Amino acid sequence: MKLVVGLGNPGKEYANTRHNVGFLFIEKLRQKLGFENFAKDKKSESETTKGDYNGTDIILVKPQTFMNLSGKSVAFLRDFYKVSESDIWIIYDDVDLPLGKTRIRTEGSAGTHNGMKSIIESLGTAGISRLRIGIESRGVSSPEQQDLHSFVLHPFNKEEEKTLESTLNDGINAFLAAI
Repeated sequence: MKLVVGLGNPGKEYANTRHNVGFLFIEKLRQKLGFENFAKDKKSESETTKGDYNGTDIILVKPQTFMNLSGKSVAFLRDFYKVSESDIWIIYDDVDLPLGKTRIRTEGSAGTHNGMKSIIESLGTAGISRLRIGIESRGVSSPEQQDLHSFVLHPFNKEEEKTLESTLNDGINAFLAAI
């Protein structure tokens, strides 16, 4: 069984922001795999859906705790489904990668990402697979002078949306190959 968690913030005001590319990814993955729509899971404070991919049970997750508390949902689901850390994947935005780039790692620090910090702290390990999706475009297609908080909570412009769409599709293919 694989637990695949896309990070983001709940609520319409955050729906298409840079910080929600984990949610965008996990929704596109759900559609590609033909899984049912996400359903609220009050116990884990998340939205989940389940299905099978090539003989592997997969649970897709969108924590609803807000980014900085994502670890709470992930730890609950790990314990509930008895999933080992090696079968957990976290998908999230990375401001240290250029828009259009993705990177897969099987362990490492959280860097500047508070959602990943929460997960590492809650699980007690940095040995968690992750797919990071680059969102950085300051000075290229978005204003260069913008503070980090404002930048990650800002939506993509039309030019960036085209790049993001391609990046999400490439990321899904890379993820499916990796599992």
